[in-house]
Amino acid sequence: GDNGLLTVIDYSRPSRDKRLWVFDLKTRKLLFEEWVTHGKNSGDDLATSFSNRPNSYQSSIGLFQTGQLYTGKHGQSLRLVGLEPGFNDKSEERAIVMHSAAYADPRVVPGLGRMGRSQG
Repeated sequence: GDNGLLTVIDYSRPSRDKRLWVFDLKTRKLLFEEWVTHGKNSGDDLATSFSNRPNSYQSSIGLFQTGQLYTGKHGQSLRLVGLEPGFNDKSEERAIVMHSAAYADPRVVPGLGRMGRSQG
């Protein structure tokens, strides 16, 4: 169902900056501003390459809808369903999900010069 939330990720910003925002569309308020990683083959600190191909280890772009909530190896996770053919419609096959991770911690930035990276 529609929960009235919109999440935006700006991959044009470096991974060491907060670049994910969650808005409540009903109250028109910003709920969260957070760090978010990108796929390890999408780029170093800046994500510059994106893919819809399985096993590319690149992030996908475009509009997604939230899918099933489940508990996996990274704890509570949320499947993302791509809504744009050719850009992200293979997100379920690629297991594109939102989850917390140790590598998504700003404390890794001084050592790496960037945030850690994911499988996609």
